[in-house]
Amino acid sequence: MVKQINRLLWIAGIVFLCSCSSNKYLSHRAVQIFEPPAGKCLVFIGQDLGAVGGLPGYSDGYCDAFATPAGVTVYLGLNPGGKVLGLMDTANWGSGDCCANQYAEAKRFDGVMIAVGLAIVGQETNIVQGKLDGNLGEISLWIKQLSPRPVFLRIGYEFDGHDWNHYQPETYIAAYRYIKNFIDNQGINNVAYVWQSKGWGTPLTDYDKWYPGDEYVDWYGYSYFNDPDDVMIRFARTHGKPVIIAEATPTLRENGKFIDADLKKDEVARAMWDKWFTPFFNTIENNADVIKAFSYINVDWYTQRMWVNDAIFNQCDSRIQKNGYISKKWADKMKRLQYIVKQNRKP
Repeated sequence: MVKQINRLLWIAGIVFLCSCSSNKYLSHRAVQIFEPPAGKCLVFIGQDLGAVGGLPGYSDGYCDAFATPAGVTVYLGLNPGGKVLGLMDTANWGSGDCCANQYAEAKRFDGVMIAVGLAIVGQETNIVQGKLDGNLGEISLWIKQLSPRPVFLRIGYEFDGHDWNHYQPETYIAAYRYIKNFIDNQGINNVAYVWQSKGWGTPLTDYDKWYPGDEYVDWYGYSYFNDPDDVMIRFARTHGKPVIIAEATPTLRENGKFIDADLKKDEVARAMWDKWFTPFFNTIENNADVIKAFSYINVDWYTQRMWVNDAIFNQCDSRIQKNGYISKKWADKMKRLQYIVKQNRKP
């Protein structure tokens, strides 16, 4: 069943009571789990330990320059016959260190929301056959122990990323539903299920064939890189669901080629603010009825081995704290009442 109105949004000790009767927009649809009040947007930062920072051994990230965000993003990998990758121990797939439990244990991140990208590539059939129930049980227990901390679970994120994920609609949907049913059967109530598109290139007419169903999805998600695609936004409005921009980092394409996106360079940073950041925030603010959260990827992409030959990211350093102009612009934007960030505290 779709989780209904009057759920408490719990962030850093501040409780927001969402009331359908007091809000004209919310009266048109049910408020989903962990959805902030009307006109508000949750701020997440990702996507690896170094990018987020604020932890022992990771002291040159976002949180070493700015207030702790409302949420952070992490990634997990299924591991038949073994422990879940990136959950309790550090994993690195060539794109930075990941360990979800470090955020759970760190005082600095007490109460911070966690958005989990759960990769299921190549495991769809094994999932529905129960062969990965051990992994799903490990994830379920971890989420349950975090309660009431909100967890956003992006099952099989970028489902339509054919070139890298190779999902098929029928097996993807079956695996997604199985995972949700499995976790729900553990009596867990602090998880929101997110259905995430790659965010560009998939026509609206194709979305239905990938969709697990309203009863299986709490939030919609999509990736925002060089194209402010609005397909998921339109789909969300027709289904009455909130949207999280689950992955976002500044990249630009000119004359068919991706261009320098190194924010350490002042001239690049200034151009990027005008050409990427401004349209990005305009997209959020002009669609405040459905876009209720975003996650910014704050990383030196081209130093990570996964991206060295990737035309989109191998010229990109999206670390906000590395440029004074971008840092000030970002800080000013985050001061707006629309954006929910967790107040900083000493670790």
